[in-house]
Amino acid sequence: MSLDGQHNAHVTDHVSDNAFLGVVTDGRFSQGLRVRLLDPAAVERLRVGSFVVIEGIERRYFGMITDLSLDTTDAALLADPPIRSPFLSRIVRGTHAYATAEIRPSLVLEPESDQPQPARSIPPHFARLRQATADDFALVFGQEDSTHFALGTPPAMEIPVPLDLAELVKRSNGVFGQSGSGKSVLTRLLLVGLVLADQVSILLFDMHNEYARAPTDQPELVGLLELFGPSRVQIYTLDDRTERSASARTIQIGLDQIEPDDIELLAEELNLNPTFATVAHHLRARYGPQWIRQTLEFDTEAVKEFCASTGVAEASVNALRAKLDRLAKRPYICETLDTSVIDEIIGKLQRGTHIIVQFGRCDSFLDYMLVANLLTRRIHDRYTEDVLEAQQAGGQSNLRPLVIVLEEAHKFLTPEAARQSIFGTIAREMRKYRVTLLIVDQRPSSIDREILSQLGTKVIGPLSDQHDIEAVLTGVADRSGLRSLLANLSPRQECVIVGHAVRMPVAIRTRQYRREEILALVRGRGKTMDDERHLRLLLGQ
Repeated sequence: MSLDGQHNAHVTDHVSDNAFLGVVTDGRFSQGLRVRLLDPAAVERLRVGSFVVIEGIERRYFGMITDLSLDTTDAALLADPPIRSPFLSRIVRGTHAYATAEIRPSLVLEPESDQPQPARSIPPHFARLRQATADDFALVFGQEDSTHFALGTPPAMEIPVPLDLAELVKRSNGVFGQSGSGKSVLTRLLLVGLVLADQVSILLFDMHNEYARAPTDQPELVGLLELFGPSRVQIYTLDDRTERSASARTIQIGLDQIEPDDIELLAEELNLNPTFATVAHHLRARYGPQWIRQTLEFDTEAVKEFCASTGVAEASVNALRAKLDRLAKRPYICETLDTSVIDEIIGKLQRGTHIIVQFGRCDSFLDYMLVANLLTRRIHDRYTEDVLEAQQAGGQSNLRPLVIVLEEAHKFLTPEAARQSIFGTIAREMRKYRVTLLIVDQRPSSIDREILSQLGTKVIGPLSDQHDIEAVLTGVADRSGLRSLLANLSPRQECVIVGHAVRMPVAIRTRQYRREEILALVRGRGKTMDDERHLRLLLGQ
């Protein structure tokens, strides 16, 4: 059989000839392929970010449209376009004037294989381009099941594109997008998928009190506590005056649990001068865990004696005292931490209960950064100790994996902060100690590049700032093709997913996160709320 005959026999197995959009005319493996579109109207139907298939002679290639362009075979048409003659326009359109699509193949289906692999070759000249079918989507992305959850569908199709949640939770991940782009909806959807999969526990720091229940200005957005009930989701709060759940617990932080590194993380919020770290470490070395209380009790003579013995300036000590006094007056601060609350949180996380830490009226960045850092550090220390003990005993830890959700992540993960915050440590360790991050942020350019490069999966909404686009693509292949796609996503409707939880980058239209749709999803998975009465209340029946 001739090569053309082999090609025709191969492609006919998958799709009819009239479904083809164009043919490959040139390209490079490192830069992508150029496809000449056969139908002049196809350029209007296609869009950047579309998932497409190229049928080679022996292999099937899967990729994404990274660019669309118009070209001509005769420069004279550019100087004198036939706009006065509709007949002549129809004649030259598609022949001398034509459209092209830029395709970057990501995966290839080899002969005798049933699973696509990363593309290491390119198709030959005149290989034919077609739109992906439902079978192609299922082959590449899988189908929704207990460990696969779809955040949405392709922009022009109604085919779910699921994430592999088992792969997702092996690494830290990120949700990014400019203000108002729907990051919180994407995060809610992702958290619903993780709760339904029931493979990890979630510790969510809810700075703006918007995840447990529907926000007052968006009542259609059902909250996690409303959706799964108090047996699955537990509230802990710094401000019991604003939390109406009878099962909610109050958190307090002890002065004796605050370390100089925790204060260093708050340098910007407290407006600390560059010498404060040296002073704080001297105080900690002399007074131990009681260093803050002792510092606040200093009189003039005590300050002079301390400065004489350490060589630090009196002005620096007095300035630090004023900042520490501001911390000590926070309503959730006490002299000694109630460790039973931390033990209680860890116990519930291990039993599969998901914890939401709310801040109520204590919602400044100072409160958020101090509490999130302190609680996470203690929890991570406990996980690390357990894993190391299990390794020394020649076994594996039985701890349930933990995902910590962190909003406004750039506050904790700037190049300077990432070195001393527990969140930088967790992001770099990946899943070594069974704790990973889900960072949610609108300014990825402020996050340490090393942290961004180690994120396993990124869910990226619209970003308009070029610095943010460049930063969020750190560590991602084919950055040039994705750059223009990110800059032109529809606001509040679309996102791009790249990383280990999907086999190739894909653009999707976010699924609706409304009360009826999400409740139907949860019930369809066989998961129910605490009781039918709770469900009827949610539905307003």
